[in-house]
Amino acid sequence: MKKRHIITIAGRPGSGKSTTARQVSAELGYQFFSSGDLFRALGRERGHDVLQTNLSAEENAEVDRLVDQRLREMGASEDQIVIDSRMAWHWMPESFKVFLDLDLEIAAKRILKNMDPSRLESEDIPDSPTKYAKVLQARLDSENRRYKMLYDVTPYDMHHYDLVIDTGDKEIGEVASLVLEAYKSWHS
Repeated sequence: MKKRHIITIAGRPGSGKSTTARQVSAELGYQFFSSGDLFRALGRERGHDVLQTNLSAEENAEVDRLVDQRLREMGASEDQIVIDSRMAWHWMPESFKVFLDLDLEIAAKRILKNMDPSRLESEDIPDSPTKYAKVLQARLDSENRRYKMLYDVTPYDMHHYDLVIDTGDKEIGEVASLVLEAYKSWHS
């Protein structure tokens, strides 16, 4: 299999996917793309928050199909890019595939600590990490059902990835360094 200059970074909410992807892309001088940003923007256009968009996508795959079409197009035409996406690994098998793992209670604490307080109310997000971890789990369960139904894949199966990192006890700089080191080794 030909190895491309594409890094796909998937992972659990709060694991540092976007920040890691941005830092890795900057270090390499590659482009950055976040399918999560596109997914949230499409959801907002429909008047939904992230969980509502995920749940509605179980009934209507339009948003998933729009995001996935964009990823397929990028996989066919782009090079030197780092993509923060739960499904890019599937559409870009020649990419270096990374998964950032994180316990959901730790994820909830991280997300709540860094979240704009206005989002708590506008998106009906619980301010308790334990309760928010349950919301995050519902989101992951929804994604698993959708991707299994649409593509017969499970994005949280670690066998899909070239590198899996538990970010619970690591700073973003350390995570980015691990990704860069493994990518350079994989690509050489």
